[in-house]
Amino acid sequence: LFYFILFYSQQGIFPKSFIHIKEVTVEKRRNIENIIPAEIPLAQEVTTTLWEWGSIWKQLYVDRFLQVQAMMYDLMEWRSQLLSGTLPKDELKELKQKVTSKIDYGNKILELDLIVRDDDGNILDPDNTSVISLFHAHEEATDKITERIKEELSKDQPDYGMYSRISSSPTHSLYVFVRNFVCRIGEDAELFMSLYDPNKFLLSENYLVRWGSRGFPKEIEMLNNLKVVFTDLGNKDLNRDKIYLICQIVRVGKMDLKDTNTKKCTQGLRRPFGVAVMDITDIIKGKAESDEEKQHFIPFHPETENTLKLPLHGERSLPGLWVTMKMLVGDIIQIRKDYPHLVDRTTVVARKLGFPEIIMPGDVRNDIYITLLQGDFDKYNKTTQRNVEVIMCVCAEDGKTLPNAICVGAGDKPMNEYRSVVYYQVKQPRWNETVKVAVPIEDMQRIHLRFMFRHRSSLESKDKGEKNFAMSYVKLMKEDGTTLQDGCHDLVVLKGESKKMEDASAYLTLPSYRHHVENKGATLSRSSSSVGGLSVSSRDVFSISTLVCSTKLTQNVGLLGLLKWRMKPQLLQENLEKLKIVDGEEVVKFLQDTLDALFNIMMEHSQSNEYDILVFDALIYIIGLIADRKFQHFNTVLEAYIQQHFSATLAYKKLMTVLKTYLDTSSRGEQCEPILRTLKALEYVFKFIVRSRTLFSQDEMQHQVQEKKYCVELLNSILEVLSCQDAAFTYHHIQEIMVQLLRTVNRTVITMGRDHVLISHFVACMTAILNQMGDQHYSFYIETFQTSSELVDFLMETFIMFKDLIGKNVYPVDWMAMSMVQNRVFLRAINKFAETMNQKFLEHTNFEFQLWNNYFHLAVAFITQDSLQLEQFSHAKYNKILNKYGDMRRLIGFSIRDMWYKLGQNKICFIPGMVGPILEMTLIPEAELRKATIPIFFDMMLCEYQRSGDFKKFENEIILKLDHEVEGGRGDEQYMQLLESILMECAAEHPTIFKSVENFVNLVKGLLEKLLDYRGVMTDESKDNRMSCTVNLLVCGVTISPNRYLYKLRDLHLDCDNYTEAMWEEAISLCKELAEQYEMEIFDYELLSQNLIQQAKFYENIMKILRPKPDYFAVGYYGQGFPSFLRNKVFIYRGKEYERREDFQMQLMSQFPNAEKMNTTSAPGDDVKCPGQYIQCFTVQPVLDEHPRFKNKPVPDQIINFYKSNYVQKFHYSRPVRKGTVDPENEFASMWIERTSFITAYKLPGILRWFEVVQMSQTTISPLENAIETISTANEKILMMINQYQSDESLPINPLSMLLNGIVDPAVMGGFAKYEKAFFTEEYTRDHPEDQEKLSRLKDLIAWQIPFLGAGIKIHEKRVSENLRPFHDRMEECFKNLKLKVEKEYGVREMVRVVPVAGRGEERDVGSHGDCGWQGPSKEPDPGEPSCNLGPSQSPQVNIRFKVSP
Repeated sequence: LFYFILFYSQQGIFPKSFIHIKEVTVEKRRNIENIIPAEIPLAQEVTTTLWEWGSIWKQLYVDRFLQVQAMMYDLMEWRSQLLSGTLPKDELKELKQKVTSKIDYGNKILELDLIVRDDDGNILDPDNTSVISLFHAHEEATDKITERIKEELSKDQPDYGMYSRISSSPTHSLYVFVRNFVCRIGEDAELFMSLYDPNKFLLSENYLVRWGSRGFPKEIEMLNNLKVVFTDLGNKDLNRDKIYLICQIVRVGKMDLKDTNTKKCTQGLRRPFGVAVMDITDIIKGKAESDEEKQHFIPFHPETENTLKLPLHGERSLPGLWVTMKMLVGDIIQIRKDYPHLVDRTTVVARKLGFPEIIMPGDVRNDIYITLLQGDFDKYNKTTQRNVEVIMCVCAEDGKTLPNAICVGAGDKPMNEYRSVVYYQVKQPRWNETVKVAVPIEDMQRIHLRFMFRHRSSLESKDKGEKNFAMSYVKLMKEDGTTLQDGCHDLVVLKGESKKMEDASAYLTLPSYRHHVENKGATLSRSSSSVGGLSVSSRDVFSISTLVCSTKLTQNVGLLGLLKWRMKPQLLQENLEKLKIVDGEEVVKFLQDTLDALFNIMMEHSQSNEYDILVFDALIYIIGLIADRKFQHFNTVLEAYIQQHFSATLAYKKLMTVLKTYLDTSSRGEQCEPILRTLKALEYVFKFIVRSRTLFSQDEMQHQVQEKKYCVELLNSILEVLSCQDAAFTYHHIQEIMVQLLRTVNRTVITMGRDHVLISHFVACMTAILNQMGDQHYSFYIETFQTSSELVDFLMETFIMFKDLIGKNVYPVDWMAMSMVQNRVFLRAINKFAETMNQKFLEHTNFEFQLWNNYFHLAVAFITQDSLQLEQFSHAKYNKILNKYGDMRRLIGFSIRDMWYKLGQNKICFIPGMVGPILEMTLIPEAELRKATIPIFFDMMLCEYQRSGDFKKFENEIILKLDHEVEGGRGDEQYMQLLESILMECAAEHPTIFKSVENFVNLVKGLLEKLLDYRGVMTDESKDNRMSCTVNLLVCGVTISPNRYLYKLRDLHLDCDNYTEAMWEEAISLCKELAEQYEMEIFDYELLSQNLIQQAKFYENIMKILRPKPDYFAVGYYGQGFPSFLRNKVFIYRGKEYERREDFQMQLMSQFPNAEKMNTTSAPGDDVKCPGQYIQCFTVQPVLDEHPRFKNKPVPDQIINFYKSNYVQKFHYSRPVRKGTVDPENEFASMWIERTSFITAYKLPGILRWFEVVQMSQTTISPLENAIETISTANEKILMMINQYQSDESLPINPLSMLLNGIVDPAVMGGFAKYEKAFFTEEYTRDHPEDQEKLSRLKDLIAWQIPFLGAGIKIHEKRVSENLRPFHDRMEECFKNLKLKVEKEYGVREMVRVVPVAGRGEERDVGSHGDCGWQGPSKEPDPGEPSCNLGPSQSPQVNIRFKVSP
């Protein structure tokens, strides 16, 4: 397949071994045959996914490259397993789950579409799934993948800084994973794991693992899933000296493992077996490595009877426990979010024995921990000590056992009764076994704990006859309503008949605590004393300890009175006042309940202010309590309460009233004792006030949202049920829903904000109704409208709603299936409503312009939406959408075309309004759609032409819109060609409009070419190219958006540092415009004076500051490899100040690294106009344009020199060539000059630093003409330098010395001699009679050089230093010899001081004016004859005439 794609044009034979015939099925849909491989769907999905990921993976060179690669390898491996067909059913199901999970995760991170599946992992088919079911499936899939993303992110999160994180967080948790338990017991065992402080108390609940006798968990599904989190650890716990992880092992079986006669032995006895201990202090504190993958071995140590000795420093032995552990930061809610890969809903949570340091609101807990401490039982008539087993249960007042009230350990199911470990023949057993009692709060007042004591025999026959020999009991709540105090309790041991022990009425009247018995002294001191058949045993002892961890039950009477204030409302004032003396630790423990009670008191007495001050003072007390350093970590608890649990919507009134009372009292100077506490608590008082007022305003809104939620969920449920039924059966149901609810749902969608939490539910509901409506439903619904105006209103609001939903999709961007189903439903509805428009609102009398306008704009919005632009999608997604839904753009596009042509005479109403939308539609890169819709343009032109004689409105609109559309990424060369061919083909049938259409097509074609060029270089690194295309658009002659492009051009110039180069002349012109405004319009003479001062400065700069002359370079771009705006064109570039040609050329070549530099300056042949890039670059000379304002006027050189290199449009390049016989001793005789002239489109510098050459011409300069130009240039240079030195005495003498010496020194005297030998001969005069005038001109120029040199030597004599005096003397001697020779041969010339006159006008004497310089003659140039320069460094000639003295 890869070969076919890459080399589809090649044909050949494949080896048979390379071909594998796959079974397929052919499915026909929309007249298209789809070839579907006959393999399992999931394997097909994996194949498609790999194709799609592969194209993206190659682009991920840095980010996620290895991650995606690993996922693709996994999918390849799993695909092979799927196709193997050898997996068992359960493994196949697990593999499918892994594959789908991997695909969904990969699609999410690669920002691909969400895939929705059924319960078996198969992709849901939208054709066979109701809209509501599809919507719910998308919601569930999004939630799942979001959780998976969190899980993966938490996996990748480094564990750096764990120590600092642990120390800064108030709550921590320890994650423990039991990997294996290695110990040969031979019986079932119970493993009790907990955190332990060596100061003899447990820190946490037990985590119970029931281990089977075969060496793995009794519940086999728990294998590799024995995970527990010990939560609620605070900073105090982390600061303990030592913390251990202990695992107590209790075996369940015989009394003695050595007994071999199993049948006779009593079974099910819980016997101590051993313990495993590990010091985890450093892990808890974050100082040691905490990694969930690192396994720790905890060695096993045997148990001794009657005691639990912790071998804190034992040696490692073979039996033991393998665990991994990791310290986590946060409470259980937080770690489930942060570590979902470790802690999920199946992970067991073992809570701390006691409260966490911070009790968050909503953390409701009602746990009572009972620890069986020890006993001392007399053997009475037994010969040996008893094997005592304690049986504990929770009983009601009538003695009945409460079911499932006791929990032995976290992770285990609750039980009815608990049986303790049995110690063999021990008089004083010490159990230290802790269990949890969890009962509803409302039952606490009427329950008690009952402990039965029974002797257990090793032999089953004897054990069956054993009965309970004693009992104890204790009530969990006192008569005053408080709970049992924490700590140790010595209970009375009661003896009597076994049945009497189960009679609650018999023992509840007896004391339960030993100290009660001791206090009563003689009454019950004797062992024979009895009540109801039960007697108190003075020789037996039983002790327990209790710990109450309840956020609802308090051990403080005062606080209880406040929490239960409704029971005794007459004591409310007293209880409010008592709150201030309740222990602060007890108050913060019940913070939420206390605050709830205070605000309930306030709200239930809203009509009275009797308790307002007391409640306010109590609130201030609590806030002050939390501000105390001891409880400051409860600040977050109070904040959470205010934001999440506080619900008193009217409390703000009473709080503000009391606060104002206190402030008013204090402001009057009266005594107000609570004011100081109130001011300290002011922050939280205001938070309560603000929250209360906010809740008050939100209450009604939330009520409305809840009502809407119930309504839409109910309607969605009905629609989902109806979608599963036969259409004939549900016809009338759907009709009823449509008539009664469709418009209501629509209007709800219209008015509901797009960010509303329920918007997607309502849109799905609306889509489901439309989807389940048949053709008859549509027809029936249209007829339900009584008037045309009602129908128009419905259609218009529906069109507007559809358009808004298309532009602002309420679903996430990756819900592709949901969006496509919505589009399919909308498309059908639009077409159905279009039929109604044709039937009812097309005729001229009934024509509804706004309705039709809304239809066209909706249809165009539909066809141009991003989710339907198939060309922008991957190949896999393109095929998926095309096969499932088809190209909906074609369908709606053809409908638009048909609707347009049905408009008839109404078409003119939509011109030019619909030009832009139709243009947007035709630019969609779908050939058939373009062919069907581009003719609409011609129809528009024809329609406007027939109405007004032209189509200017259409033309202006399409030009304006084309600019924006192309810049936005639409349009291509194929569109340009198709537009031209279709419009010209249509125009051929209408001769009257043909020429106008042709002109329009040429105009649009040219504009489109420039727009495409501009778009193509917008991402180009070359700013020059971007500037060129921008200017091309500005000067194309078409009205687009000039300001927009001007600003872009300005920004590009700024990026390139293209600033104005001392163009003071231009600045003066602008200043003059401003001066006129200041003087004649706004009469601001102050600004005028500043302006004139600035002008004066500019004038002074022109005359005094030397401005560098930039070089100009001709650049040719040859070859088809360049973009069209450069291809085979020549440009003149203006170099930057002092920029050399080599530097300019290097920078130019860097923009086109693949281009080849041409080393010739001649025009290239056809060989370089083939594919490729060739660049030619050489220096050219600017040619000064004549300036009429300088004509016949004395103009200083400083002014003229500026125009020699600025505001120039014509340029020369001179290249020497040899013709005829070459005299090696005199090259001047055969040196011809080939001169190329370039004329640019605009003067330089301009809006760019370069412009295209629009005209080129070539001329040839003869050797004699070349000689004339050479001597003329030398004379001008001497004269210019003389004038410079006369006007500025500070100039250095060296340049003048070099110039004069180079001419007068005999070493270069050959120059004259060469010209004389070449041209001043009888042979040349005879052969070239036409050059007589030129020969005279050359002689005259040579003769005039003498007075110029003389003037220069006089200046040199005045300026020369004494060190250079010998040099000057020799130069003067050489000049005398030269002067004698020249004057003898060519005559004497004399100079006068005159003002130079520009142009060809008359001269005038100026006497001895100081600004005048020495002047000499110059040739009057022939019309059209160019001046010549031999080198790139020479300035172009300025034609100046001179006056000669008589």
